[in-house]
Amino acid sequence: MGERLTGIPGFSIDKVAAAAGSDPEILRMENLDTDIPPPAAAVDATRAAVGTDEANSWLPFTGMGELKHEVARLIVRRGGPQYDPESEVVITSGEGDNMLDALLALTDPGEEVIVPDPTYAGMLQRVRLAGGVPRLVPLHPTEHGWRWDLDALGAAVSDRTRAIFFGNPSFPSGWVLNDEEWAAVQRICTERQIRLLYWSAMEAIVFGGRKVVVPAALEGMRDLTVTLGGVACEQRMIGWRIGWIVASETDTPQLGMVHIYNGLVASGFNQLGAIAALRADDHAAWVAEWERRHDATMEQLAGLPAIPAHGGWSLLFDA
Repeated sequence: MGERLTGIPGFSIDKVAAAAGSDPEILRMENLDTDIPPPAAAVDATRAAVGTDEANSWLPFTGMGELKHEVARLIVRRGGPQYDPESEVVITSGEGDNMLDALLALTDPGEEVIVPDPTYAGMLQRVRLAGGVPRLVPLHPTEHGWRWDLDALGAAVSDRTRAIFFGNPSFPSGWVLNDEEWAAVQRICTERQIRLLYWSAMEAIVFGGRKVVVPAALEGMRDLTVTLGGVACEQRMIGWRIGWIVASETDTPQLGMVHIYNGLVASGFNQLGAIAALRADDHAAWVAEWERRHDATMEQLAGLPAIPAHGGWSLLFDA
């Protein structure tokens, strides 16, 4: 086994799911699937594209121009800055691809990446897989949700720090940054000129009237933010495996190069489905449904140490 895998545990989720089978008496808590369907327009567009020449090509390596334009429009629609679709957007084979691409392109072995604790194991282990050193900064559970330890965050920054890496909402905790936490991230990134690797796949799935925050819109953050998005969550298109990276014109060539040698090219017919999904922009009604399900779950868990989520698809116990 290669040294880079030392200390990286394997996933067992698939084994747990296989053992459970289809037994209706088993309450599945091991994975993050959803029964909310993808946008109908995306399904139709994907089916229509299968077998066409446009959807069955190695090119363009960094994604279809039409999809890049839709991604850039999405960021602007949510209050973010304008990015050039051709020079500042890379289409990837899902979020796992874009996370590893960003870490390989922007960090070197031995350099440090700050991540919240708890966080998604796929983020933490990709830092290690890329040769980086994760610096865990705790989230503290309260009866009103999770809060980041900002003193610990400040103390975690060193001359070896190259990035802060999180999603908002964070998976699996459902933590959503408040204004004070965003201000701390902005201050650290701009003062130290370090990157924010921002997993945006659930950014609009926020509860309680919370606003969608696009960190690239914060002062000084446009060219320091590397947005890692995709259609798996808000658009419920888990199996399409379409993601994207949006970054500065300076960073994007390196990101695109790593993507080509890592993921090569995203599925053509699934890119066409993703274009239709972003144009449909149908997530708002489903956010209300996810919030209803969250609230119902918290009611059913009354008396247990469940920490309320402020967004996303999941929540955690304080165990």
